[in-house]
Amino acid sequence: QAQLVESGGGMVQAGDSLRLSCAASGISVGDYAMAWFRRAPGKEREFVARLRWLGVRAYYSDSVKGRFTISRDNAKNTVYLAMNSLRPEDTAVYYCAADQNNYDCSAYDCSSEVNYDYWGQGTQVTVSS
Repeated sequence: QAQLVESGGGMVQAGDSLRLSCAASGISVGDYAMAWFRRAPGKEREFVARLRWLGVRAYYSDSVKGRFTISRDNAKNTVYLAMNSLRPEDTAVYYCAADQNNYDCSAYDCSSEVNYDYWGQGTQVTVSS
């Protein structure tokens, strides 16, 4: 059975950095398009970033582009989200997700939750001003 476990969240100040990890079991992250979503207090879950097979192309939401970087380590079966220049509006629970379809986001709704097959339980990130 596939399982995704996020870690690395915490409480930081604006401008700080964090790196989230998503450790997978039961699936190989190298065989899936992997993504990060987040849910801020009182809001719906939103797309943050996605990385296709082989890590060739990454996609980001406009709100994090240039500050966040998604990557994977196939040997460790882990996906990462490096977050720099954090802002209070980045405060949210961050979720890792896996999609067996390795489609290009230009022709596929990578931001739609229904397209993802597996989800983690989330890790809290709190950014204070």
